[in-house]
Amino acid sequence: QVQLVESGGGLVQAGGSLRLSCAASRRTSVAMGWFRQAPGKEREFVAVIWWNDGETRYSDSVKGRFTISKDAAKNSVYLQMNSLTPEDTAVYYCAALDRNLDYRSRGSYNYWGQGTQVTVSS
Repeated sequence: QVQLVESGGGLVQAGGSLRLSCAASRRTSVAMGWFRQAPGKEREFVAVIWWNDGETRYSDSVKGRFTISKDAAKNSVYLQMNSLTPEDTAVYYCAALDRNLDYRSRGSYNYWGQGTQVTVSS
């Protein structure tokens, strides 16, 4: 079993920034991803980073504004979110990608954190 703990969410004004953190109890995955779920919407892919080479992928909606990074020594990943808009308001989850499956699909991830709320006011 792997525990993932997110932190760093909060309330921020539009145009502001937040940095989310996700700490894993141990590392068994090939990659770590961030997803988000807004009220009444499906949980959607945001970003992913691979442990071995640091390769990253982003959804089109956050590309150029969000940056995912890792600290392998701490089994942690981060999501730096800049130029936030009210449309970014959601609960953000980190998740562990067990194998090289489709990183955009929720079903490819076998461990999830409890989520952290991000609210962007206009």
